[in-house]
Amino acid sequence: MRLLIAVSFLLCWLLAALFGSSFFGDANHINLELILKAPSLDAPLGYDELGRSVAARLIDGARVALLVSVITVFVSALFGSVVGLVSGYYGGWVDRIVSRIIDIVLAFPGILLAIALAAVLGPGIESLVIAISAVGWVGYARLARAQAMSLRSRDHVTAAIALGSGEGVILFRHVLPLMWIPLMVEASFGLASVIVAEAGLSFLGLGVQPPDASWGSMIREGSRFLLVSPHLAIFPGLAIMAVVLAANLLGDWLRDRLDVKRF
Repeated sequence: MRLLIAVSFLLCWLLAALFGSSFFGDANHINLELILKAPSLDAPLGYDELGRSVAARLIDGARVALLVSVITVFVSALFGSVVGLVSGYYGGWVDRIVSRIIDIVLAFPGILLAIALAAVLGPGIESLVIAISAVGWVGYARLARAQAMSLRSRDHVTAAIALGSGEGVILFRHVLPLMWIPLMVEASFGLASVIVAEAGLSFLGLGVQPPDASWGSMIREGSRFLLVSPHLAIFPGLAIMAVVLAANLLGDWLRDRLDVKRF
């Protein structure tokens, strides 16, 4: 049941981000006659303070959330996994340096560090990816490091060393393939975290800028009209909740199905 719910929500999100604009039109089209119009049969999600379709802007926000989350998770997982793999396999001074860097990053609240980086880099999707990736890689690095420390003493690794295999071959052919399952589970939970972080930064004005839509910025703009048009904040909030819930359910299912312990 969890898998069905997760896949359904994530599939709807993916299809909406890729093809939704073909059905709902331009998200920035302004119609002054429809300002703050409530949801109706003609417009199930209503219109915002500029007469723009809330449905079309939700689709635009879904595209931004998909783009930022996929790129950020990929960059964070790739960088963190390689750093953790090298640190855990070699140990010694390399591991000590990497561990201290991870401790320093973890000493700061993640969202505050992302806010500071986004403020320095300036608003925009590129800044969002860099800011969130700079915080998110440590989780993958810790997991990869722990896995590498466990796997480096396995018999097949010892045999590969005895046969004269190069260190690159050992790392990327004999160690890394055995780490992908827990890293995949971590990435599914990371997807939910990135979506929340992107919405939070956009809510603060540090993410996607007007007139482009983001679920976080839609909530910020809609919060001014909660008493007269609550649908402006309710629908993007529900969209965030649905996608984050689906990503977490998928992560829970993968963890239980693959019998992975989270570190």
